[in-house]
Amino acid sequence: MKSLSAIFILFLLYSCSNSSTDTTNNLDSSAIEPTLEVDVLDTTGGKGVFFETLHDSQIVKSPIKIKMGLKGMEVEAAGPINQNKGHHHIIIDGTTIDEGLPIPLDETHIHFGKGQTETELNLTPGPHTLTLQFANGVHASYGHRWGRSITVIVK
Repeated sequence: MKSLSAIFILFLLYSCSNSSTDTTNNLDSSAIEPTLEVDVLDTTGGKGVFFETLHDSQIVKSPIKIKMGLKGMEVEAAGPINQNKGHHHIIIDGTTIDEGLPIPLDETHIHFGKGQTETELNLTPGPHTLTLQFANGVHASYGHRWGRSITVIVK
């Protein structure tokens, strides 16, 4: 009799676990809320790039020591494209670059593809615009929101 009771209990457990209480296939699709897309380039809440050692309209001497800051993404060396990661570029006497466009490599577009966050620049006397631009592993700009321009006056 004990074995018959055990078989009956197992049968009940099996039946309950396989019952059609799953209603996921019977959901009204109008009741499902759409998934919100996350803007990975969002710069609200203090996220973005900034000059740690310079401020707008600052009078400086050449060579200028620059510390590049970042909040909301992570600095890494150039290479594969990894979400929310990249490296700094400084554009001398230029502006930010549209999202997705490659940052040129020349004497006014300086790449920090090894993941550097500090540098020194030799600039001629007079006013200069310095633009800090963050870009992905293949130097494609994260756009205007991930850029910051200031003016410095070199003595």
